[in-house]
Amino acid sequence: MKDDLASRITDAIINVLPKGKSFYPLHEPTFAGNEIKYTSDCIETGWVSSAGKYVEIFEEKLAEFTGTKRAIAVSNGTAALHVCLLLANVSPGDEVLCPALTFVATANAIAYCFATPNFVDSGYTTLGVDPLKLKEYLGRISIIKGDECFNKNTGKRIKALVVMHTFGHSVDLGPIIEICKAYKITLIEDAAESLGTKYKGVHTGNSGLLSSLSFNGNKTITTGGGGAIITNDEALGKLAKHITTTAKLAHKWEFYHDMVGYNYRMPNLNAALGVAQMEILPSLLAKKKTVAKRYQQAFSGFEGAEFFAQPEFSDSNYWLNLILLSKGNSGERDNILEATNAAGIMTRPAWLLMQKLPMYKDCPHDDLSVAEDLEARLINIPSSPNLAD
Repeated sequence: MKDDLASRITDAIINVLPKGKSFYPLHEPTFAGNEIKYTSDCIETGWVSSAGKYVEIFEEKLAEFTGTKRAIAVSNGTAALHVCLLLANVSPGDEVLCPALTFVATANAIAYCFATPNFVDSGYTTLGVDPLKLKEYLGRISIIKGDECFNKNTGKRIKALVVMHTFGHSVDLGPIIEICKAYKITLIEDAAESLGTKYKGVHTGNSGLLSSLSFNGNKTITTGGGGAIITNDEALGKLAKHITTTAKLAHKWEFYHDMVGYNYRMPNLNAALGVAQMEILPSLLAKKKTVAKRYQQAFSGFEGAEFFAQPEFSDSNYWLNLILLSKGNSGERDNILEATNAAGIMTRPAWLLMQKLPMYKDCPHDDLSVAEDLEARLINIPSSPNLAD
């Protein structure tokens, strides 16, 4: 059956998609609420940039929805993760553990701190950091000195672990939290893809000291471009707000900055879009679950590929749906990508693993056999909420 696998998969996807379109993007934004009203208000009043009411409203809605104490809106998800690492005291020369199977922004944010990514493997049930392999890896390479963890092979301090909730599916946070405690490592969550996802009933982003979100145009909700830092540490939340707004002290006219800050603030115009998107977020999540269920039915009993369903402990947002080819069919991946895209169905493979990129090829890493296998067999398929209509 391998010879016609590409056509069978194309047909299975087509049967899920609504009819009448010539092109189905991977994920497109849905504007079905007060987006025009709120952004028009910004334009009409002139409050489009660094000041205005919508940033504060957006931050309040994010904190309420995620169940965190503070949310700080910023210019993009990478900026959010950069600040998370800075506030976790990741310093030049440190190592930061992170998955090899991730978007490049995860590793880039570590590099912005002049730290070194140390890549770890993923698990088949979550696509994210595998707790068992992480524990085994740290057991081999690390040594605890006082309250700090060091890499015996490089001599560098292992300061933090960044977990990424891949395509909206939560990693198994419970054992990861215990590992971080045992090895004196700070946990940070890259929740860029998991707005609306819960781990055992708790929204992702609550377990890390700090966590990052993204509102790029292809995310579950969008502010055009944008991101946020979320945290349950009030002091760190206050500091995050300060350094992302150029560390300027409030004053009627003086420009006094008391530390190195970053111009990472989210403009009011973008936040207005975000407020409107937050109002329709429950509807968007419900529609995405409907689309995921239809795919799951379409690929039930399918020979040669399976739909990736949420782990049992994750109530996932199904940000990007995906199919996994059977191990014997990994060589067919590119044929399937060619066939589906030729049919107007936008599909994409996983990201190239981080250690394969030229700037990260010399970074330390664990055995990455699962991540390499997933990279070869994973295909993302159209996931927009409007596909449920």
